[in-house]
Amino acid sequence: MKGRSRLEGTIRLNKYLSDAGVCSRREADRLVEEGKVRVDGEIAVMGMQIRPGQKVVCDGKPVGEKEKPVFLIVNKPRGIVCTTSDKDHAENIVEFLNYPQRIYPVGRLDKDSEGLLLMTNQGDIVNKILRGGNAHEKEYAVAVNHPVTEEFLKQMCEGVRIEDLDVTTKPCRAWKTGSHTFHIVLTQGLNRQIRRMCRALDYHVMNLKRVRIMNLQLGTLKRGEYRELTEKELGDLMRMVEGSTNLPAREAAKLGKIVDPAKRERKPGSSGYQGKPGGRKPSDKNNEGKTFEKKTGTGKIWRNVRQDGEIKPEKKAPASPESWKPGAPERKEHKIWTTRSRG
Repeated sequence: MKGRSRLEGTIRLNKYLSDAGVCSRREADRLVEEGKVRVDGEIAVMGMQIRPGQKVVCDGKPVGEKEKPVFLIVNKPRGIVCTTSDKDHAENIVEFLNYPQRIYPVGRLDKDSEGLLLMTNQGDIVNKILRGGNAHEKEYAVAVNHPVTEEFLKQMCEGVRIEDLDVTTKPCRAWKTGSHTFHIVLTQGLNRQIRRMCRALDYHVMNLKRVRIMNLQLGTLKRGEYRELTEKELGDLMRMVEGSTNLPAREAAKLGKIVDPAKRERKPGSSGYQGKPGGRKPSDKNNEGKTFEKKTGTGKIWRNVRQDGEIKPEKKAPASPESWKPGAPERKEHKIWTTRSRG
């Protein structure tokens, strides 16, 4: 099992911290490297295995049993940062919310941006949402300093060359909402991507607000407020990331774990090439060069016909996966909290 030691009952430190809802595995490795994790009073090392009963302290706080899952939609104001590093010298989102449980943001919005931020204590979901290879949508409302033209939108949608990153952005969707405003939907997560795209086209971003992450909408939530996800929102979110990987895109592609988003709503079949990502459709010849003949009728039998006319035992054709429609739980009213007084 991934993350488990050969020694029965032990678990890798980064997975232990992730399972406890402290942070993602990558963030756990960073905390270990910075010497912020201790095990039984000693500074932890990378790759360390944790045994039952050992005391783990992360950033000065004891790590115990997994807490109740927390998923919050936050309307982050401008001026608040999403990183907890000291170099920013600005209040970070964790301090701003002052939530009673340890939570952290899924992705980032830069200091000058505002809008929807998903915060959680569930580390394993972070990369499943953020990895570009999973193609999960994030929608932004943007205001710029020049009139929004059809040519500008066309270039934004087709992809913009960002020289300082040596990359061309992936095709996306964008549409005009006003003389100087537009919405854009990205599946990438490059650093300050929209600002860089606009700058490359001689535009300057005046205001940037994220209004949607996948199925989660900012709606009428006011700046500085947060609310819990409804049961329906959480259920839909879990189904949408079910086929996602938390591996980097290149590594996931090698393992065949990147799933076409259009196929995520289909439940995998129990057998056959159609139920296997990256699987191949049967050819009309086998490895010995003998032709296959398809028998007509409802049985859909494939049979091997040899050149001498003898027919080998019949085998069932690959089964097609049936469509699957997950049931959606009833919608519940949600509560909205405001952060502590900013005075």
